[in-house]
Amino acid sequence: MGNISVTSSTQYLPLKAFQHVLVIVILTVFFMTKGQAEQLLFNKKPIEQGYSFHYQWLDHANKEQEISFILTQEGLFERFRSFKTYKNGYAQKAILRRIKKHMHKNPIAGVQIFYQQQHDKFSIQAKGLDQSKVNKAYREIVKLEEQVTNEYLKETYYQTFTNHEQRSGIKVDHVSIANNSVLDLKPLKPTILDKVSIQNTRKATNYVLSFVQNIPYSTLESRLTSSGAGFNPPLRVLWENQGDCDSKMTLTAALLRALMPRIEMALIYIDNHAFIGINIPPKAGELTIEHEQVTYLLAEPTGPALLPLGRLAPKSELAINQGHYTVESYLEVLPIQKLPEIPQPEQNQ
Repeated sequence: MGNISVTSSTQYLPLKAFQHVLVIVILTVFFMTKGQAEQLLFNKKPIEQGYSFHYQWLDHANKEQEISFILTQEGLFERFRSFKTYKNGYAQKAILRRIKKHMHKNPIAGVQIFYQQQHDKFSIQAKGLDQSKVNKAYREIVKLEEQVTNEYLKETYYQTFTNHEQRSGIKVDHVSIANNSVLDLKPLKPTILDKVSIQNTRKATNYVLSFVQNIPYSTLESRLTSSGAGFNPPLRVLWENQGDCDSKMTLTAALLRALMPRIEMALIYIDNHAFIGINIPPKAGELTIEHEQVTYLLAEPTGPALLPLGRLAPKSELAINQGHYTVESYLEVLPIQKLPEIPQPEQNQ
């Protein structure tokens, strides 16, 4: 063959320089993937008492962990059977029915009450010859409507919520759901304490964090407009082996409450994300917030980044530094409704 001359503007690196760049690329990829959640195994199977669960995962130190436990059918399928997405039209009808029932049993002398409902809103009008009685009736109606609305939201596991931008709406009552899941998560307590001592609060918390962080993540719907769509109560997260950040935050809070009933916690909300705060003494460089004279060490339960106590994802840390967050305290174990201990026959789900 004859000599072939190729002219090109491409600059080729010397072999040693190319090897150096290749090493940098490999290390970059390594550190980008290092510290990401890696669930090694998940399975569940029906047994006489309910369902047996088994998990394996890698923790913050890249050490393999595993846990097995049994959850009852009541906890899995009965505890939050009434929990559904919030439908404002249905809620308003239910609230109005309760107001009508109360007013029928407790009529106001000299005043007639008229009700009107259109789409997702209702109005109540009081009429009478004595204006002072009419004014008093309106005051009672306003108070009654607030009371009935709060009762309805509590029964359905919802609450009013205002974010850091002062935008208001209805969201899932995560504290109530966490608290009412504690009893069902008690079977995990001795299993976890076999792995870590309850005397080492930090180690126990990091164990729970790495467990929840390794559960696959599902995208969070808008907290103020989703009406609870996509949210899974704690045992449903374990059953489906997935959850959005609100769901995984609630599971983490419930697990920590089951392990440490008196520990003070807070649920922290930022735009399209949520994490928790725990009243544990911080170490140097760890992220905290102060709320109602309590210092909370911050933690990210969501994953897939394996972040130990005191470290947040960059977006979360920025929101904290800018003050763009809302805090909800979870300071005590509240009364919960205990379900029957005898498992019911297995149901088709």
